Amino acid sequence: MGNIHEIILPQKVVTGEGAINTVPDVIKSLTRRDDLRVGIVTGETTYNVGGFLVEKLVRELGEVLIWRVRDSTIETAERVAEEIKEKKVDVVLGVGGGKSIDVAKYSGFKADIPMISIPLAPSHDGIASPFSSLKGTDKPYSMRTRVPYAVIADTEIVSKAPRRLILSGLGDLLGKLVSVRDWALAHRLKGEYYGEYAAQLALLSAKHVIKYHEVIATGSVEGVRILIEALISSGVSMCIAGSSRPASGSEHLFAHALEILVPGKVLHGEAVAIGTIAMLYVYGDPLWKKVRRIMRKIGLPTTAKELGLSGDILVKALTIAHKVRPERYTILGERGLPEDAAVKILRETGIID
Repeated sequence: MGNIHEIILPQKVVTGEGAINTVPDVIKSLTRRDDLRVGIVTGETTYNVGGFLVEKLVRELGEVLIWRVRDSTIETAERVAEEIKEKKVDVVLGVGGGKSIDVAKYSGFKADIPMISIPLAPSHDGIASPFSSLKGTDKPYSMRTRVPYAVIADTEIVSKAPRRLILSGLGDLLGKLVSVRDWALAHRLKGEYYGEYAAQLALLSAKHVIKYHEVIATGSVEGVRILIEALISSGVSMCIAGSSRPASGSEHLFAHALEILVPGKVLHGEAVAIGTIAMLYVYGDPLWKKVRRIMRKIGLPTTAKELGLSGDILVKALTIAHKVRPERYTILGERGLPEDAAVKILRETGIID
């Protein structure tokens, strides 16, 4: 009975040009009530990009309450969750990037109401996952919250996101080349539950963006649609696994270590992509060269310098990565990498000079 877990998936996924116009109908599918209180969690910039459109669309449903969040700290998420409960909000929409969606997922979870994910940038795979990445907790990684009832991604709007955020989403998906191996390794060596289907689904999202990296890198509506579908696929793999295992391994531990050392300095997907090069090398897989070549071609950072960090910071991140989630077994082992090994890995892969 120890391996029982509940698989809860998003019930609706709407993508394509003009998808944002389906928001009222998706909310109506939740309830037959005429007068609703709809909460929107967004940011200052993201409100101007698409939040105001969503607000206009849902006005017909009843009262609309808006929270513009500046960060995704646990304090902010708790405050929004409390206010959502107090004001008896019926459904909460996360409109924007990672911050808004993470806070909305947490708020929906705490208030026990449905949450709808409306990404305006394809920068990571949290748009459809049951996890929120909140800062200021004692853990720099995602916590279990609520699976979005629906994901509504308007490719026309999302394709206007900064190119760097689009490439960051691609970088986050490259990490699945490592995470699924780490999961299988933990299964073999530690007897951890391993779900082949969830693993293959996550891996498929990485293979898909490798195949279509050129069209994704153009930032076209077509490319963004391919990327969003792959990000949703990765999120669903986590729903099926009941954990972030298929989508987060040693490459994510490295990215989280960088976030601890230099908070806010690097985009999550960029750090994950660099970690993917390093960890594929550790696995002895020559695929790291192909991944690096693709990253260079489309403009993802492949060196410490391009990340805007010193080589020493990356070495330090690689040596402390195993401590970020000591309960999560990966290729880094329980003791991690000594400094000289970390230097060798980063030098051999050209990440540092």
